[in-house]
Amino acid sequence: MQEPASEKLSTEQAPKASPTKKPTASTFDFMVVSNRLPVDRCSSDGNDDGGDGWRRSPGGLVTALAPMMTKSDGAWVGWHGAPDETVRPFSHEGMDLVPVQLSSHEVELYYEGFSNATIWPLYHDVIAPPEFHRTWWDSYRTVNKKFADAVIRHAADGATVWVQDYQLQLVPRLLRQARPDLKIGFFNHIPFPPPEIFAQLPWRREIIDGLLGADLLGFQRPSDAGNFMRSARRFLGASVKQQQVHVKGPDGEVTHIARAQAFPISIDVDQIRQLASNPDIIERAKQIRRDLGNPKTILLGVDRLDYTKGIGHRLKAFEELLADGQIKVEDATLIQVASPSRERVEQYRLLREEIEGTVGHINGTYDTIQNTAVRYLHHSYPVEEMVALYLAADVMLVTALRDGMNLVAKEYVTARADDNGALVLSEFAGAADQLKQAFLINPHDIDGLKSAILRAVNLEPKEARRRMKLMRKQILDHDVDHWSAEFLAALEEKVVRDDS
Repeated sequence: MQEPASEKLSTEQAPKASPTKKPTASTFDFMVVSNRLPVDRCSSDGNDDGGDGWRRSPGGLVTALAPMMTKSDGAWVGWHGAPDETVRPFSHEGMDLVPVQLSSHEVELYYEGFSNATIWPLYHDVIAPPEFHRTWWDSYRTVNKKFADAVIRHAADGATVWVQDYQLQLVPRLLRQARPDLKIGFFNHIPFPPPEIFAQLPWRREIIDGLLGADLLGFQRPSDAGNFMRSARRFLGASVKQQQVHVKGPDGEVTHIARAQAFPISIDVDQIRQLASNPDIIERAKQIRRDLGNPKTILLGVDRLDYTKGIGHRLKAFEELLADGQIKVEDATLIQVASPSRERVEQYRLLREEIEGTVGHINGTYDTIQNTAVRYLHHSYPVEEMVALYLAADVMLVTALRDGMNLVAKEYVTARADDNGALVLSEFAGAADQLKQAFLINPHDIDGLKSAILRAVNLEPKEARRRMKLMRKQILDHDVDHWSAEFLAALEEKVVRDDS
């Protein structure tokens, strides 16, 4: 999920409710809980055009759930993005929002620490070594209780609560203990590791117990759901039958049945299709090609600058293709968009230096006066510019070392309305389960990655259309609305208890 950088403002600068906004209700029948609210602050000087100081955040989760929130008696619980600031519940564009207040210390320990320096690397197969600090864990527990308390205060009797992602894994159990009347769902947007890796976490039992407070646990891939169930059996001694755990209370009696299933997330298909057919964006795509000197082939990588994305592996393969003479700088250019990410964390600063050093080496070796091998862009771009890049690119490179889903791959395929282009996709990204007509690769196998890139570059138009058409159909039939509807329908299903 996208986590926009926050601005620290004084309490006096907090947006005031405008007279036109309806007052926020006290209780709600449907609640979404995530680390961040689905809004960003427009500006810090009060001169924004939004009227109430907020704008809706981009991203698939907001797109999927915002219409549901506006139509139903629902509310969204999350941090509003500024530490050490109190913001009262408010309404924005028909959504009721319940802010959770976090201190700078909590943001540092709970979010930057435990969430992103312990859980993130651990759940991504320890590509980078996770850090285990008891002070981080203590803050994680404290903040999870803050989120749970906000739900408990505002949830109506029998309400449905949908908790999102790895920052809030203790919330389901806290809700179950205080409000057994609630219907509780949880969705994990990142991978869930196998027990052999999860075992490293000193607080593994507490995390599993926290998650088992939910009635339904959603994961991106069946293997993630399987990993969770294996960990529940191994570390809690849970009785697992057919993706179900009979969860017992302190008295040994079964309190509820927790289910774990795969619900692969998707994208806002209509938005991407509309943008891809916009004449201005189509012209922008042509302009991008002209600005690059109209190369025969444009290759594209779009990633958050993160060690899980395999950017270095991609650059190594591309450099070797140039060195081998199998790709010539006069014919091909790689555009690498690397959005800034967690720049206060040392590992990410070092990664940026490494990637930028590699790009400089490649360009210094292979550039000509007229041609650039790699166009490296360390920026975040609006979705309109991203779609223009998708239209301009002949080959999309997604070489993640580990990824829950990777929605960029789905956006690229959706944008290719004329069914041309090619996708090189890591088998370690969740999208590989749905986009089987991509050139699936192991990013650690540099020779295999090089071979796949060459096949994609030289793909016959007829074969390209066949592959792209099948991938587009899969995504058009399973968009983000389908994902949310499928999860919530499963959450409402009556579970037959089998004690045999």
